[in-house]
Amino acid sequence: MLKRTVKSKSASAKCHVPRGAKLLHDPLWNKGTAFTDEERDALGLRGLLPSRVLTIEEQERRVLANFEKKPNDLERYVQLISLQDRNETLFYHVVMNHVEKMMPIIYTPTVGQACQEFGVLFRQARGLYISIKDRGRVAQVLKNWPQKDVRVIVVTDGERILGLGDLGAFGMSIPIGKLSLYTACAGVDPAQCMPVMLDVGTENDSLLHNPLYTGLCQGRVRGKEYDALVDEFVTAVHKTWPKALIQFEDFANINAFRLLEHYRGKVCTFNDDIQGTAAVTLAGLYSALRITGRALRDQTILFLGAGEAGTGIGNLIASAMTDEGMSPEEARRKCWFVDSHGLVVKSRQDLAEHKLRFAHDHPFCADFLSAIRTLKPTAIVGVSAMPKTFTQPVVEAMSELNKRPIIFALSNPTSKAECSAEEAYTWSKGQAIFASGSPFPPCVYGGKTFVPGQGNNAYIFPGVGLGIIACEARHVTDRMFAEAAKALAAQVQENDLAMGRVYPSLQHIQEVSAGIAVAVAECVFKEGLASIRKPRNLLKFIRSKMWAPQYRNYV
Repeated sequence: MLKRTVKSKSASAKCHVPRGAKLLHDPLWNKGTAFTDEERDALGLRGLLPSRVLTIEEQERRVLANFEKKPNDLERYVQLISLQDRNETLFYHVVMNHVEKMMPIIYTPTVGQACQEFGVLFRQARGLYISIKDRGRVAQVLKNWPQKDVRVIVVTDGERILGLGDLGAFGMSIPIGKLSLYTACAGVDPAQCMPVMLDVGTENDSLLHNPLYTGLCQGRVRGKEYDALVDEFVTAVHKTWPKALIQFEDFANINAFRLLEHYRGKVCTFNDDIQGTAAVTLAGLYSALRITGRALRDQTILFLGAGEAGTGIGNLIASAMTDEGMSPEEARRKCWFVDSHGLVVKSRQDLAEHKLRFAHDHPFCADFLSAIRTLKPTAIVGVSAMPKTFTQPVVEAMSELNKRPIIFALSNPTSKAECSAEEAYTWSKGQAIFASGSPFPPCVYGGKTFVPGQGNNAYIFPGVGLGIIACEARHVTDRMFAEAAKALAAQVQENDLAMGRVYPSLQHIQEVSAGIAVAVAECVFKEGLASIRKPRNLLKFIRSKMWAPQYRNYV
């Protein structure tokens, strides 16, 4: 059969274009009703499409009309994912043009519900599934992936999906959604992205008895067998695609920290829950301090939740304080944690290893409110996945201690947020500087409209990833995330701060990501981790690497 070829921006060689019905079922090549008459004749499409040729803008209007008719956000999610499965160029054209409207649908908070109902919503496989039964042949499984130039992999084992816990193979929506944001927010070519589910079972009893569950119906494999599968996967990826970045996503604490420490010096990898969340929080804190007029070193931060997100944030904040002249010990003592058993202090005998560096000499406090009254923090950060724990007494206590209390309720999805924006502004009498993990609508208090900031990791990881893959970094360091945080905070405008928003508008997310990518790339070159020669104009170079949702011309 005759095949036509076109030059692909993401590949050095010409790519073969499928023909006929096969072309219409390939989301990377399909244009749907936008195929011209000439293309329909040349590619064997005559008669397989309605007669009228539409522009991508006309197709977009149809998508939006259907989007608005959907009865709820989950149905809108299904519509958009179905579009992505048919026509990725049109999908990203729509998402990029309406990013503030679309991001809460394709990612948090709607993606949480999509994970919970994955068995019902499943239409067709997207991504790569590697199970414990594939041990010994992971490299062979990787060869089944149709794309040959993979640069970004988001992998999960589904054990800690957002704040929802163990969802097993149902967690595949998270890598899919994250990679959608790599493209939508930073222009990473979708053909270079691969979502991966490591299916090692689940401890979620309801899933094990769910006839629609898509994963292995067994308890989780742990220990040496688990580590062997992960190691085989990482080794096979590095051999198959040596330029690929591996992003670990939504692993439980028992694995997240040790996997990051084990592989960060061996391959190009990071953990977004630990490092990405830390960077976006530090950026929000930098912006908040522009409102309060105080220095970072003068802050005392109290965390509710001492898992991978919380301690990751604490580590990066302490590192930033050290850069401002504090000793590491002084900096760590500015960060305090309350976990499910109370204040993390040295006298406790039940602390996991990742909490020990923040276990200070101090009398024990049994609850969060008493810790606030004792420690007098300037900022509280919720990463607990425990909803409504920033209560009215908590917010009022923070407001008594601080003229402008910093209140970051970062747990996802919305149902897990420690408090809402309206609660924070109302209980603080309009004085709180608020940010959340999932979006909240603007609030009016005392005649003033507040626009809450969303501490969304999408502000950080797409730009970080773009900078890393553009200069082909060999490893990822914490310094890169520190520089990303500064670059993000620098793009917050005075009018944003006036509205109470500590992050820039998502409307400008591609420009924000490009700026972050430049900062990260500068760091990569400075640390000697780049595999290419430094370009003269780094911003121009970064922008040249950003994919745009434009239809190819096939004739």
